[in-house]
Amino acid sequence: MEKLIEKAAALIEALPYIQDFRGSTVVVKFGGSAMEDPECTRRVLRDIVFMECAGMKPLIIHGGGKAISARLKAEGVPTHFVEGLRYTCERTIKVVDDVMHNVINAELVTWMKEMDGKPYAVSGKNVLRTERVKVKDKQTGEEKDIGFVGRVVNVDTAQLRWILERGQVPVIAPLGCDMTGQVYNINADMAACEIAAELKARKLVFLSDVPGILRDENDESTLISTVRRGEVESMIAQGVIGGGMVPKVRSAAEALDAGTQKVHMIDGRVKHSLLLEIFTDQGIGTQIVPG
Repeated sequence: MEKLIEKAAALIEALPYIQDFRGSTVVVKFGGSAMEDPECTRRVLRDIVFMECAGMKPLIIHGGGKAISARLKAEGVPTHFVEGLRYTCERTIKVVDDVMHNVINAELVTWMKEMDGKPYAVSGKNVLRTERVKVKDKQTGEEKDIGFVGRVVNVDTAQLRWILERGQVPVIAPLGCDMTGQVYNINADMAACEIAAELKARKLVFLSDVPGILRDENDESTLISTVRRGEVESMIAQGVIGGGMVPKVRSAAEALDAGTQKVHMIDGRVKHSLLLEIFTDQGIGTQIVPG
């Protein structure tokens, strides 16, 4: 009986959040090693199905770097990164396109359907207009060509809203096309931020294999629960936010500036971390808020 009462208490705790977030758009970016564990992936998808059933409007933008690297290795295509971005030649972009759409996206959609969810497979090539990018060498300042790597310059929000209004969950593969139809590889974190900004999403959630922003990257007990928008640059200067977290947090800050109300960074490997962060009083990760 006590366990049943505890379950009821959890539902009651969640009730005001369910009421508050009903009808709200939530962009979820899912990636990292958490995505390599099928059981973990299924748990996350079940949480998203719960959100949809509770009246929220979730969208998924997924990664797939490890699966892409494995396919490239199997096909004898060398892999290397420039300033954290995958160099993408003609052979590589074909592999990225195939793996993202026909392996990862298709699998996520299939699993959600098995849970009686309402996924809708979306190719970023149809909703994300992109332009080619180059990166600057940190030492020389010279621009480096990194192949078919793009950044989002426009989001077809009308198409995404149409899917959401039908009560379905867009599952988006992070590729895009320029005005000529050329396909580009897009950093999924950056794509998620642009989509959240354009949709003015209530929340943007990053699910990865880290618990959030840590004061000491080697000590999870130093998790910072709340970061204000105005603190971001000083925390980067102090080294509290570093490495691959820098572009992610800066893009998240831009999403806040564009109208997204809150950004969450949580560990997708924790059971029901998505629901714990959204529907409980304490939460478990780092939230980035305006101010």
